[in-house]
Amino acid sequence: MISDTKNTQGNKVGMIALIAGIVGIVIALFGFKQGWDAGEVRPIMSWLIALGFWLSIVVGMLFLVQIWYVFHARWPTIIRRQCEHCMAALPYLLLLFLPLLAIPIFHENAGLLWKWMDGNNAMPGQITVAGDPLYDWKSPYLNIEFFAARAVGIFLVFIGIAALLRKWSFDTDTTGNVANTHRARRLSALGLFLCAIGATLASIDWFKSLEYHWFSTMYGVWFFAACMRAALASIIILCVILAAKGYLKGILKQAHRYDIGCMMLAFTVFWAYISFSQYFLIYSANIPEEVFWYNIREKNYNGDLNSWWWVSMGLIFGHFLTPFLLLLWYKTKVVMWRTVVVAVWILAFHLLDLYWNIIPGKVVTMDTTEGYLVRQFSITVYDVAALIGIGGICIFAMCRSMKKAEPIPVRDPNILTSLNYTE
Repeated sequence: MISDTKNTQGNKVGMIALIAGIVGIVIALFGFKQGWDAGEVRPIMSWLIALGFWLSIVVGMLFLVQIWYVFHARWPTIIRRQCEHCMAALPYLLLLFLPLLAIPIFHENAGLLWKWMDGNNAMPGQITVAGDPLYDWKSPYLNIEFFAARAVGIFLVFIGIAALLRKWSFDTDTTGNVANTHRARRLSALGLFLCAIGATLASIDWFKSLEYHWFSTMYGVWFFAACMRAALASIIILCVILAAKGYLKGILKQAHRYDIGCMMLAFTVFWAYISFSQYFLIYSANIPEEVFWYNIREKNYNGDLNSWWWVSMGLIFGHFLTPFLLLLWYKTKVVMWRTVVVAVWILAFHLLDLYWNIIPGKVVTMDTTEGYLVRQFSITVYDVAALIGIGGICIFAMCRSMKKAEPIPVRDPNILTSLNYTE
């Protein structure tokens, strides 16, 4: 069982995380309220960015657990338990999504964040959402009732699958019932498809529909790749910390870190492939309803380069090229501090990637010949507060879960293979 010392450490970390989370959420909600009252969307986007960041990590871990079950991977058994603890944050993330869902229900401008939710919102070209042929075509999907139903359904899928996988895994610790592993494998075979649909709908609804004119059939795959990179980077940091604090001391081996490093490299390439393919296909087709999304992430209405051009360059060289080159090197994957540095780097640029996908947009104005300005890159105190607040709640949920089960699945049928795993 978990020792009293380790329990005390976990309780202390959990309490600190909870306090930091509450303080951060209060500050972020103050900004949210300011944006609500002033009809200003940027402080509200701080909440969406932070929620997207932490949700992507947890959903990525849910994907990882199911992939490992489906492929009957034995080596990550000790790592799987840490993912299961992190998945405990999903019900809290559902509650933290509710402020965003309150906007179309209670705000006088239902389309304050997602402008398609209010037909009276102005669009460039002196039209409104209600008079927009593109919205008329998409309205059977883009309507408030269906949006809310999808949001709740997405979270219920994630929470339900995670709860069953956690239950069966924790039960095996006490009963040693191998049938639990077989149940988890069968559920994962179906759950991967359900979670893929859920993640795709989430990315389209919450990020892509911010500029609802845009078309892309690859956006859900981009989000999957982003989730996997974020989860792999987070789990290596978490496991190294747990090894240093004694939970996984002598258990987490170089071979485990090496294989996680290899997966980080694989999904770095996959993220770049999807991101480039989406850009290349839209560039080649050159359809106005598609290319504008990239245009505003590069230039202002008058053709001058804007702040997003530099962010775009940062994603190319920072989110792809740098970790790709570093992870090609064997030592990066086996020297602990190097692996952690790359993991932190990936998480930082994953956050920048979410900024790049969420914030840019056409702000309608009569002061320009094109009828709009581009919302520029900025980092606000509410961004930081929301990240700390929602992150603190997620860490609290993880620490709370860690008190309910062993640090590793001690009676899992594959535990010995994982403990004795070598390169």
